[in-house]
Amino acid sequence: MKNPILLFCFLICGQLSAQKLTIPFEQRENYSATYLETVDFYEKAAAAYSKMLQLRTYGMTDAGYPLHLAILSANGEFSPEKIRAQNKRIVLINNAIHPGEPCGVDASMLLFRDYLTDKEMRADLENTVVIAIPFYNIGGGLNRGSHSRANQNGPEAYGFRGNAKNLDLNRDFIKNDSKNAQTFVEIWREWQPDVFLDNHTSNGADYQYTMTMIATQKDKLSPLLADYLTENMLPDLYAGMKKADWEMIPYVNVADTPEGGIYGFLDLPRYSSGYAALHHALGFTGETHMLKPFADRVRSTYTFMKILVKKVNADYQKIGNLREMTRQAAAQQMTFPVNWTIDTTAREDLLFKGYTAKYKPSAVTGLDRLYYDHAAPFEKNVPFYNTYRQTVSVKKPAAYLIPQAYSEVAERLLANGAAVKKLSKNVLLPVEMYRITDYKSRPAPYEGHYLHYAVETETENRTQDFRKGDYIVYVNQSANRFIVETLEPQAPDSYFAWNFFDGILMQKEYFSSYVFEDLAAEILENNADLQKELEAKRQSDAEFAKSGRAQLDFIYRNSPHYEPTFNLYPVARLTEDLEIETE
Repeated sequence: MKNPILLFCFLICGQLSAQKLTIPFEQRENYSATYLETVDFYEKAAAAYSKMLQLRTYGMTDAGYPLHLAILSANGEFSPEKIRAQNKRIVLINNAIHPGEPCGVDASMLLFRDYLTDKEMRADLENTVVIAIPFYNIGGGLNRGSHSRANQNGPEAYGFRGNAKNLDLNRDFIKNDSKNAQTFVEIWREWQPDVFLDNHTSNGADYQYTMTMIATQKDKLSPLLADYLTENMLPDLYAGMKKADWEMIPYVNVADTPEGGIYGFLDLPRYSSGYAALHHALGFTGETHMLKPFADRVRSTYTFMKILVKKVNADYQKIGNLREMTRQAAAQQMTFPVNWTIDTTAREDLLFKGYTAKYKPSAVTGLDRLYYDHAAPFEKNVPFYNTYRQTVSVKKPAAYLIPQAYSEVAERLLANGAAVKKLSKNVLLPVEMYRITDYKSRPAPYEGHYLHYAVETETENRTQDFRKGDYIVYVNQSANRFIVETLEPQAPDSYFAWNFFDGILMQKEYFSSYVFEDLAAEILENNADLQKELEAKRQSDAEFAKSGRAQLDFIYRNSPHYEPTFNLYPVARLTEDLEIETE
């Protein structure tokens, strides 16, 4: 550029662009940007650097505002299909799922600004495109105050954990009740990220680290991805953070204090990293420590994101190959684990920098209270339990059949990339169906549901009528894991567990004792085996023997008059690969 006037204009314009991209945090280090300030920053950044950054709006949130997605692409390609065709990896960053934990909001603005203005940093975008949801829980962000996070050290103001419907969005990825989550799934399906990071701030014990991190539970991943995560990616992320003077530790999930042991977090698909695992993506949850200064939490989050992107960029080919092999393997996989439990016999030693837990009389209650003594720091090995073993596994069927009455289930499968078809005519099919024999439910609402758990089933072989318009989902696709973990009722985050099928759990028809007496006598007269079973139960159960209603109910339940659909899980398993006509 030989013309000095043009050169002067170029330099001035560049300075003006940089000025426009000042982040509120840089002016007040205990200040976190509001939702509107955050959107304003990305709009200005996209206008100033339109060849590298786009800001798009997707569907609505429960607060009545659309969800934004910032797309940072160093070569100016903004089509997800073309980006994948260029063999680039896609990193998705999610911020303010809990707006009271906003360090990711401010850190992401800093990170995007620096990628846009620093040519050396942009070298880490050669094989990677970074996309970010600047502010996910908009309703919670608009509900701004200074008191809802009583245990947290700053910032001076922040949003509320619940969204506009008072839902915790980090429990909504699989059930998809909120408009926020429905729009998130739309973004996920379009972009199909390889790596997902959800930025948070922790509660819990006190210790010396500013940043802790949840990685997708290794025992829930495919072996290919699990090996890469544990043997390659995690060591490099931890080493990178230590080199940058933000030494990091696994998320401090404890029963009492860290010295008693740290437990790996079972990230079910209701949570962000567990949801990512269903899609064969590598998921991370950054958890800065609540008691550290807000400025440190922002800077450590910034550093972790920068190191993560650098690692993905360096290993783009390996990550791409492993994910493709995993998707292909999932389509052929025959048996799927659907529940896990911690294996406390598999102990590792974790070098941990903490503060000694002590007790002293409470100034409030006079009773002993826990505190962490900063005058007594320590560095020593503590038990780390990070192995989970499978407790329930199922052999996949050829297909699942879902009655059209449960369209909301089919819609969620479709939204998450599963191939779902409709029957083109009525058909009678031999299938397996589950009878729910036992389950427990939470005694109080949990995120808008009375979540079921400890589900037990019996399998029945039946010949069942299915009607034109019913759904069929073949289990021969890369979405198999998502399909199985949501449709098998014993899975802890199945759609059965989340109450999508609760109509079957209530008996609809009963009997009047005085009317049924004569019919019951007739049933027993014609069924000697049932008469023997009834007599045996009378002999073994004194309370039963004293209850006429209980005895009549026993006969009723073992008669043709008892309703066949009570506790019959309506999703059928087609075990034979039959040719069935579909629309």
